[in-house]
Amino acid sequence: MNLKAKILLVEDDLNLSSLLCEFLETKGHSVVHALDGSKGMRLFMNNHVNLCILDVMLPLKDGFTLATEIRQLNKHIPIIFLTARNRDDDRIHGFRSGCDDYITKPFSSEELNLRIQAILKRCLNMKAEGKGEIYFFGKSRFDSGNMLLVINDKQHQLTPKESALLKLLCLNKNNLLPREQALHEIWGDADYFIGRSMDVFIARLRKYLKDDPEVSIQNVHGSGFKLEVKEL
Repeated sequence: MNLKAKILLVEDDLNLSSLLCEFLETKGHSVVHALDGSKGMRLFMNNHVNLCILDVMLPLKDGFTLATEIRQLNKHIPIIFLTARNRDDDRIHGFRSGCDDYITKPFSSEELNLRIQAILKRCLNMKAEGKGEIYFFGKSRFDSGNMLLVINDKQHQLTPKESALLKLLCLNKNNLLPREQALHEIWGDADYFIGRSMDVFIARLRKYLKDDPEVSIQNVHGSGFKLEVKEL
């Protein structure tokens, strides 16, 4: 089944954007398109979109800045970056800006659709599986259905991947969560670069949990991570 979405595409290459819009619409998606980051932000605010595809190098406002601004308004919406760059530090910057996936040009249209389908299915599964699942640990409460972490009445709205990763850690509380298990279940792969991107999400969760002295996420060298909770 091909899941359908309303997609915001922000790409300044007219030829590429025309091809992508036509292709995505043949797959049943609805597409709104902007040629620069500023218009992209306006379209995002004026349309109820389900997924964003952003070029990195954009006029007026680059893709990293646009993704950060979108994340301030909506922590849940999936973001895919398109870029001609192939440097690891650019990719890590992309994940830090809140993206869910990263595709380096040139790429095939079918590859893009497969990435979109994987993200949409993951979000759909998280909504279906997350209902009613609430985890208590230390001074923290994690509502996986609503992707909400509450620590001492302070709320953190998580992204889909932050939520999926925290859920796996909760399910393995005080036990090892192997890196490869987390990578395969959340990212669908376990190569070196994806492993580095997961470290970015672990760092984000640590930042949220620093206000809970009873909880920490520990590295288990060469193996994975452990959500350590002090048992009182």
